[in-house]
Order: sequence, then structure tokens, then C-alpha cells
Amino acid sequence: MHSKRLVVLASGSGTNLQALLDAPDLGGAVVGVLSDRPAVLALERAAARGVHTAAVPLDGDRIAWEETLTDRVASLQPDLVVLAGFMRVLSGAFVHRWPVVNIHPSLLPAFPGAHAVQDALAWGVKVTGVTVHFVDEMVDHGPIIAQEAVPVHAGDTPETLHARLQKVEHQLLPDVVRDWCAGRLIRDGRHVRTQP
Repeated sequence: MHSKRLVVLASGSGTNLQALLDAPDLGGAVVGVLSDRPAVLALERAAARGVHTAAVPLDGDRIAWEETLTDRVASLQPDLVVLAGFMRVLSGAFVHRWPVVNIHPSLLPAFPGAHAVQDALAWGVKVTGVTVHFVDEMVDHGPIIAQEAVPVHAGDTPETLHARLQKVEHQLLPDVVRDWCAGRLIRDGRHVRTQP
């Protein structure tokens, strides 16, 4: 089985990208990292490993932006696209072209969107967590692949809770990508199971 080609989209510091770059026996290699923001740390992390990088900033015309992004991703011939802190919504045309997975800091379907950590604290939940899911054209909506719960502590701030969530993210995302690369993820509608 050939090593799978992984393209990562990231908008920020790239800690989940780093977890993928550092993961042993992933069954795939990150061949490109693209960002909607130039000069973010995620691009520096990739460049430091000799991985192809590109910034595709959104300058107003979303259709043209996504066409450019699609062309850049397609040129890398990905087997899987991983959204690792990518803060843009992609169209159905993009997310149905390749398998796309996303990591999100809540137990979906609770607290979708960009403010999941703050929303969980505002709601007063005792448990939140991390979800890895396939991406569809709706925000944080696609079939759930894996989830892990994280307790919310009294006195948590968005920063302290996010730090604990990230520790789980950095394990869960590589685990899911490893399972995908090995052909262990079986998808049936909204249901995804992992076979041994």
C-alpha cells in the first residue's frame, strides 16, 4: 500500500499540523500545507519540515478564492484533505471532490462554529470534548468519526479549557488519519465505524 498523500489546510498556529508531522507510522505524508492567512505559524512549521506551503488569502471574492484554493490543492494530488484549525467554510464542490476531515473542539453536534470553547463555558456544561468528522457543506455537520470527552473544571477560562482540549486533539487527529490511511474507516451514511 502506498503512503497516502495528505494536504492540510490551517489558519493559525498549526499545533494539530505539528501533531501530524510528528506522528509515527501515520501511513501517509503531509505533502502540502495551505493557509488562508499569509505568515501564520502553521506555514512556518511545514516549511521547517520541507513541506510545500502556499498562502491563498481571501480578498473578497469567495468563488474566485475557492477556485484558486481548489487548484492549489488539486496540484498536490491529495488522497485526504485535513482541516486543522482552518477557519473558512468550503463549498460542497470542494468537500465532495476529496475525502475531507476536520477537528473541532466540542462534542458535536453541541457547540458548532468558531466559538465552541467559549460557548461550552457560557452554557455551563460539565463535559465537552473533541470531535473528528468528515466534512460536508454545512458547518461542523458531517459524519462523526471519533470523539473524546474532556471535563470542564470550575474556574476554567477559554484558555485553560482550550489547552486541555488541544492535548486530546493532538492525539485524536493523528489516530483518525492513521485509521483512514490504513483503510479502517467504514462510512455508511452518517455512521462511521473503525474496523480492526
